[in-house]
Amino acid sequence: MAGRRNPFDHLEELFDRLNRQFEEAARDWESERGEQFAFGSGTTTLDLADHDDEFVVTVDVPGYESEDLDSRLSGETLYISGEREHGTTDGRDDSYLRRERELESFSRQLTFPEPVDADGIEATVNNGVLTIRLPKLEPGEDSHAIDIE
Repeated sequence: MAGRRNPFDHLEELFDRLNRQFEEAARDWESERGEQFAFGSGTTTLDLADHDDEFVVTVDVPGYESEDLDSRLSGETLYISGEREHGTTDGRDDSYLRRERELESFSRQLTFPEPVDADGIEATVNNGVLTIRLPKLEPGEDSHAIDIE
């Protein structure tokens, strides 16, 4: 019986492939629409707080290291993504009876109601929580006077 293949392996592969396709479709839909879309295990939760002089974004990223995460600001839109891969420690793939943690990823984006100072952004990861502080631009920093005739 040791040489027999598990009859459910094919179904697990099919579900894994379908899950990846749904995640890709969700990311494509999100980027086209500019909206947040949460789907399945490829998402994470976040909070956006508006303090008087800054926005604070808090994202749950359990198990992700700082090198697994990417954040970018484009205009007033913040893009946050993460991807991690779990490899085998002994180099043998046949030691697993069940393996569900091979690759995980997420992608989120937020649009801020006010302009932020890109040079003053600070991001830290501590105990599975990513915190991004985005100072607001002071009124007038990014403006110019208009002469009225």
